[in-house]
Amino acid sequence: MAEDDRINSAAAGTRVALVMNTLRERIANRALMPGARVPSIRAMTDTLGVSKSTVVDAYDRLVAEGAIVSRRGSGFFVSGHAPPFALADIGPPRDRDVDPLWLTRQSLESDAKALRPGCGWMPSAWMPEEGVRRALRAVARDVNGPLVEYASPRGLPALRQQIAWRLSQNGVDAPPEQIVLTDGGTHALDLVCRFLLEPGDTVLIDDPCYFNFQALLRAHRVQMVSVPYTSSGPDLAQFEQALVRHRPRLYVTNSAIHNPTGATLAPAIAHRLLKLAGEHDLLIVEDDIFADFEDEPAPRLAAFDGLARVVSIGSYSKTLSAAVRCGYIAARGDWIEPLIDLKLATSFGNGELAAGVVHRLLVDGTYRRHLETMRTRLADAMGDTARRLTQAGLSIWTRPRGGMFIWAQLPDALDAAQVARHALAENVVFAPGNVFSASHSATGFLRFNASQCTRPRVYEALQRAMEQASRDT
Repeated sequence: MAEDDRINSAAAGTRVALVMNTLRERIANRALMPGARVPSIRAMTDTLGVSKSTVVDAYDRLVAEGAIVSRRGSGFFVSGHAPPFALADIGPPRDRDVDPLWLTRQSLESDAKALRPGCGWMPSAWMPEEGVRRALRAVARDVNGPLVEYASPRGLPALRQQIAWRLSQNGVDAPPEQIVLTDGGTHALDLVCRFLLEPGDTVLIDDPCYFNFQALLRAHRVQMVSVPYTSSGPDLAQFEQALVRHRPRLYVTNSAIHNPTGATLAPAIAHRLLKLAGEHDLLIVEDDIFADFEDEPAPRLAAFDGLARVVSIGSYSKTLSAAVRCGYIAARGDWIEPLIDLKLATSFGNGELAAGVVHRLLVDGTYRRHLETMRTRLADAMGDTARRLTQAGLSIWTRPRGGMFIWAQLPDALDAAQVARHALAENVVFAPGNVFSASHSATGFLRFNASQCTRPRVYEALQRAMEQASRDT
C-alpha cells in the first residue's frame, strides 16, 4: 500500500472511531436511553463534519457489537437496557493517574505507613481527638441527648444558631432559619445541585478546582466549563466569555483559601464577578469549608450578595473531625423548604449525634483553642514546606494567606502524573495538577498539603520521583 493510501486509511479509521465514541458517550451518560432513536445518518454527518460513508460504517460496527439496532424503514435505535451508571463512563476518558476518584481512593485506602502529602486533610495527631471523645461522652450522658431519635428537618437548632453567629463574623447575614444542617460539605453540595440543576445544564468551575467538585458534577450529568483561576480570583475576561457563550446555570468555587491553589479572592474581583452574575442570571455556590483556617476573613461572595444568588456551604470535616460528619447550607429564605424536602427524600435527615458533638465543641471552648494551635502549627509547616520545595527546584505559584495547600510547579517541564506514579511505588501519595484541572492544563503542577509534609521522607521520595520522571522523557 502506498504511503498516501495508508494515511487516508488511518484518517478514515479515526473518523469512524469518532462517530462510534460520540454515540457510546451519549448512551453511557443517558443522553440516549434504551429504545431512543439514534441521530440519522444525515444528522450525524452534519454534526461531526464527516462523510455519509463514515457514519454508515460506524453505525454498522455499533450494530455488530450490540450497542444499537437497525429497524428497516425507521432508522437506528439504542438497544437493550441502560448499563449501570458509572462515573468513569461520563465525559472523556481519563488516565487513572489524573482521575479525581482514583486519587481519593489512593489517599483513603493506602496503609498506615503511607505518606500522603497529596491528601486534603490534616494528620490525626493534629486533630482534637480527645476533645471529640469528651464531647461524645457528654452527649451520651445527656438524658435528652440525640442517641436514638431522628434529627429535626432543619437540624439541631442550637448548632444552627452557632453557625449563624460564625457566618456573621465573615459578613454573611444568615439567620438560623436560613441554615440547613447536612452530613458534611459534599452532602451539602449534592443537595444544592439536586435543587438547582437538571441533567445537561452547564456549570462553571475554576481551573484548577477541588477535584471532587468535578466528580460530583459528573454524577449529576451536567456539562462543566472551566475558567482559569488567578492569584486573586477567576480570570474575569474569560469568565465573562464563558457566560456569554455557554449560559451556565451555576458557578461553584471557594472564595477564601482556594483549593488547590491557596489563593484568596480580591474584593474588586468579587464585586465584578457578582455584577456579571446578575447580568447573566448566574447562581453561585461558595464552598467555605476552609473559613476557620483564616486569621483574618477574606471577602465572601455571600456577604456582598446577601444570599440573593449565592449559596454558602461548609463543614467541620477539615478542622474538627472527618468522622463526625456535619455540614450546612445557608441560602435565601424561600429556598429552605424545598431543600429540606430534598434532604428528607434522599437521606431522611442528618446525624443528630454528630451535630450534638460539634455543638458542644464549639461552646465549651475546645474548638477555639484547637483553631489557635492549628493556625500556628500550619503557618510553621507552610513556611517550611515552601522552603523545602523551593530548594528542590519547584516554583511556588502564590503564597497562601492561610490553610494547608501549596500549589507548586515542577522544574524542567516534568509531568506531575509521572512523578506521582513513581512516588506511589514508594508508598507516597502525591496529587498531580491535572486531577484538579478540567482542561488538563496543569500537567506540571502538584498540590502539597503542608501538614502532611513534615517528614524528610516526603522530599526524598519527591526528589527520586522527579529524577525517574526526567529519565522517562
